[in-house]
Amino acid sequence: MRIVVAMSGGVDSSVAAALLAEQGHDVIGLSMQLYDMSGSPSGDRSFGSCCSLNDLHDARRVARAINIPHYVLNFERQFDEQVVPNFVREYTAGRTPLPCAHCNSDLKFATLVERARGLGSDAVATGHYARVERDPSSGRYLLKRGVDGSKDQAYFLFSLTQDQLAGAIFPVGDRPKEAVRAYARAHQLPVADKPDSQEICFIPDHDYASFVRERAPEAVGVGVIVDARGRVLGQHAGIHRFTVGQRKGLGLSCSPDGSPQYVLAVKPTDRQVVVGPKAALERTTLTASGVNWIKREPSGPLRVTGQIRHRHQAAPATVRVLDPSRSSTGSGRCERPEARAEVVFDAPQIAITPGQAVVFYDGDVVVGGGWID
Repeated sequence: MRIVVAMSGGVDSSVAAALLAEQGHDVIGLSMQLYDMSGSPSGDRSFGSCCSLNDLHDARRVARAINIPHYVLNFERQFDEQVVPNFVREYTAGRTPLPCAHCNSDLKFATLVERARGLGSDAVATGHYARVERDPSSGRYLLKRGVDGSKDQAYFLFSLTQDQLAGAIFPVGDRPKEAVRAYARAHQLPVADKPDSQEICFIPDHDYASFVRERAPEAVGVGVIVDARGRVLGQHAGIHRFTVGQRKGLGLSCSPDGSPQYVLAVKPTDRQVVVGPKAALERTTLTASGVNWIKREPSGPLRVTGQIRHRHQAAPATVRVLDPSRSSTGSGRCERPEARAEVVFDAPQIAITPGQAVVFYDGDVVVGGGWID
């Protein structure tokens, strides 16, 4: 079977490629150049800790070591048109973006599947810690958490369509991270001990605020920090610097009773940042838009566990489709924002943040997910 592997230069995608080659598949390595790397001799321009020119070089070294062809694809235009504007637009709208999820569904799996077919392959493999299985009763493809709970990345893949899942392969999803590194060492892959990337790849020096200000100067301006009653407590240099649940960087002293202040809400129209005690961050209900149902759309209230950010422990909840006639069917995804759902948690959750994803699970199976409004 011919399989295209998206190789980022990290240990996970490298082992994914090596495993498939070892199994006898006809493997082709593809790496995505996502931004202009000509600004410095090293080619990294102080960008985040992944997707640099050095990473592309590492991917090529691994491909040579396992004897597979490797190509670099220039996706600068697509990345700059699809992923970056959403990131900037969300911050200036007082929301907290999740660019990795958009990049996975809108760029990696959408565009790479097209390129893979041009190379005679209908399958794209990545180093994500997730699993795909076919449901024998419904015939639908199911997305499941990776075996290693500490590295699970199914949360970032919730928006994949049925067509994308049909061609998706996650070779390392069935093993723990240490086993992946052990395999890389045993097979002398040059990236066996390379650290995992932790930052968003396109942010220079990891400075989110400066990046947003440069891209949307007209949307960034000073404003005020207020309490829940609207009393002014201080000033700020732009709402794009704040996210719900944030504690540090507010420039405020503690409240009169000595408790720290947290961001409760960001109001772009008034350029206000609302702060208050941690207890005021607790919520039981949220609505989500752009909902994608990987399993069948439920006909009534459905018991799930809901996860509101990557490091959040999924909590018991009930999800209910809003405007069911408008929600996704067939392919498992609706890109229209009116595909919505309401989620009610059994117990209050801290810092439900607009712009992040809420993902619904049935055990290890991803039922669906959407973007928190």
